[in-house]
Amino acid sequence: MHGYQIRQAAQLDRTELWTDVKAGSLYSVLHRMAGDGLVEVVRSEKVGGPPERTVYAITERGRRELAALRDAALRKVRLLPDPVDLALQFTADLSHGDLVEAIADRRRAVAEQITMFEAEFEAARPDLTGLEPWIFEHCLARLRADLAWHDDLLDSLERNSRRAS
Repeated sequence: MHGYQIRQAAQLDRTELWTDVKAGSLYSVLHRMAGDGLVEVVRSEKVGGPPERTVYAITERGRRELAALRDAALRKVRLLPDPVDLALQFTADLSHGDLVEAIADRRRAVAEQITMFEAEFEAARPDLTGLEPWIFEHCLARLRADLAWHDDLLDSLERNSRRAS
């Protein structure tokens, strides 16, 4: 496939759920992967007007690397850092009200993300196959856990405020 086809396939496969490769960096990633021997340039083609497109294919080394990454991802648990954890360390200069407001705003953003993701899941459901519904379920479970954490934090801040009064 050429880069644009890969980008379209990634959008259909909802690649943004499991990778941080952005569409704008796809071509630099392809060049880097070609340099590493994971993909190879098969040909260049020109369909209609410009631009000419470079067609890539995965190499045998690329297939082995993909299998190794998949196998590792299926077995390892990785807790990604959340910048809010660092931000909480530096809230001493915030008033109680400003801190509660910031956390409540963030909680609303998480709730909105859940609503949008649930709608996307429902829209995609008829086209999902195999274990794809479980990818959505996993993302939703993580978002719901994050929402519950925000609720617990807000409750704790409220209790501490009452005690301080």
